Amino acid sequence: MRVLGIMSGTSADGIDVALVEVTGAAPNLTTRLEGHFQLPFPDYIRQRTLRLANGAETTAAEISELNFLLGEAFARAAIRACKHWRVRLGTVSLIGSHGQTVFHLGSAARFQGKKRMASTLQIGETSIIAERTGITTIGDFRTADMAAGGQGAPLIPFVDCLLYRDRLRGRVALNIGGIANLTVIPAGARPEDVFAFDTGPGNMIVDALVEKITRGKAAYDREARFALGGRTIPELLVRMMREPYLRKKPPKSTGRELFGADYAQMLLAWGDHHHCGKADVVRTATVFTPLSIADAFRRFVVPRAQIHELIVAGGGARNPLMMAQLAASLPGIDVLPASRFGVPVEAKEAFGFALLAYETYHGRPSNLPSATGAKHRAVLGKLVQGRNGRPARRD
Repeated sequence: MRVLGIMSGTSADGIDVALVEVTGAAPNLTTRLEGHFQLPFPDYIRQRTLRLANGAETTAAEISELNFLLGEAFARAAIRACKHWRVRLGTVSLIGSHGQTVFHLGSAARFQGKKRMASTLQIGETSIIAERTGITTIGDFRTADMAAGGQGAPLIPFVDCLLYRDRLRGRVALNIGGIANLTVIPAGARPEDVFAFDTGPGNMIVDALVEKITRGKAAYDREARFALGGRTIPELLVRMMREPYLRKKPPKSTGRELFGADYAQMLLAWGDHHHCGKADVVRTATVFTPLSIADAFRRFVVPRAQIHELIVAGGGARNPLMMAQLAASLPGIDVLPASRFGVPVEAKEAFGFALLAYETYHGRPSNLPSATGAKHRAVLGKLVQGRNGRPARRD
């Protein structure tokens, strides 16, 4: 089957589309990435999405409308990607759309002063994607795992295991998106040996800081230019490293409810109070991400597995300061980009949701309870039938 994977991360900076050829069945899937395409969000959609994700007051009408607007945006991205590749929509069998996360609480916790039950919400109406493209579409992947007692994240470990399992070398797949998450794949691992969790923030805090400092003129710190103009603030970094989430044992997941706009505003207020420069705060937040990842290694990975290679994907892989600090913090481990293994770092998650959709279409479970904490394996997602009916044949 030819499958399109569509991914929009917690940073809401744009839409990634991956076209993947998939054959076979896990654990013997054969995959080939045919193309990768990126489309930025229109500003009015991005601003509304981030406002909602950061916990601003809203209405049912606003959430409902944004669900449809995002569905249109995802459909448009799929159609434009196929035009870019000169691939007819009729030759694509299936779409897997992650949707846009506007809320995720993996386990019951206090949020905005109230005790909340675990829940997650990804929007971007799959019926619109199926209607506009004519292609059967699967979305809402996280809820089935949560219904089975899991945290709904991370889900990509299933894909990491297929891509990176090695008989002799222990590997960790790290994705530095808005949130950083890793998958531990011991040498010769069986699926039940694989474990994964969110280590903490990826780019989320830095993105929020840069957006606030530049008053929306920049959405992220391109090539760490802002951070490299500052100095690390040891006192602030020590305070950040005391974050209780870092000591919480896996399985665990996190998001904007902990490391979102409020956290960034707290850092800026601390910096103002202590007469620190804005670039100093950005550099400290940038360094915090790789140090929190290295801390997770020491606490939760090293005691359980011997690791030889760290394979990095996501936007953070393009941040030279993050990558240099990560390599310095993990001596003896080879730090490699995911592109070395056939999938560009920015395409990894879209590629992953194409594979998850393929498994769901065939009625096969694709969560890993050892990663999410679910009581059992589960078939993920909800299917909307497209006009293409049964899977299309390749030209």
